[in-house]
Amino acid sequence: MNVLDYIMNRIGEKMHMTLIDPAEQSPDEAARIAHEAYEGGTDAIMIGGSTHIKPEDVDKTVIRIKEKVPLPVILFPGGAHMISRYADAIYFMSLLNSTSIEFLVRQQVLGAPIIKKLGIEPIPMGYIIVEPGMTVGKVGKAELIKRDRPEDAAAYALAAQYFGMKLVYLEAGSGAPEPVPPSMIRAVKETIDIPLIVGGGIRKEEDARKIVSAGADIIVTGTLVEEVEDIKGAISRIVRAIKL
Repeated sequence: MNVLDYIMNRIGEKMHMTLIDPAEQSPDEAARIAHEAYEGGTDAIMIGGSTHIKPEDVDKTVIRIKEKVPLPVILFPGGAHMISRYADAIYFMSLLNSTSIEFLVRQQVLGAPIIKKLGIEPIPMGYIIVEPGMTVGKVGKAELIKRDRPEDAAAYALAAQYFGMKLVYLEAGSGAPEPVPPSMIRAVKETIDIPLIVGGGIRKEEDARKIVSAGADIIVTGTLVEEVEDIKGAISRIVRAIKL
């Protein structure tokens, strides 16, 4: 499966992806969550979020999820240690507004030969952290994009496109009290020609609807599946909201 082709063929109808952190539950529980999300209508499973996890735990999580759902499993790595041979693809991403070379390029240099050796599909992506940023902003040493500065986000996103990246990801941070502002999403979408992903703080259908109406092609929810009991129901409501 070519995952980038899968994404490009589906974004016209908007997409939802479920983010699962392998450090937050057992592989069996992760597979259960993924299956419920699949039944709720999610389009792909992303694996990532934690910087402190053993590679073998990532492998076990990916394997169990792929046994349960027929969806692409995409790595969303916090570093080169999160590469798994069992995944369908990996977001080969640079945290563009990091102040540390570690997240701009060093982890990518470490990971590139591993990705090539294992034959995992790399999907180049520009990753941009917006206020409040939460843990990922702190760990990634990000110079956070201020919520009232949509032009800054648009400039970073355009740089990502000109670098040749295939996707742009605007991230408010896992567990953020509110998502990326629609005005910022709109400004970015009007500036770039590549697909736009938005994640962080998306819990309600109305938020999801506003985000796609502003121009997001893909939305990602992660904290949501950790907070609710009815994962299938929660995901299906978000999916209906963005695909109406």
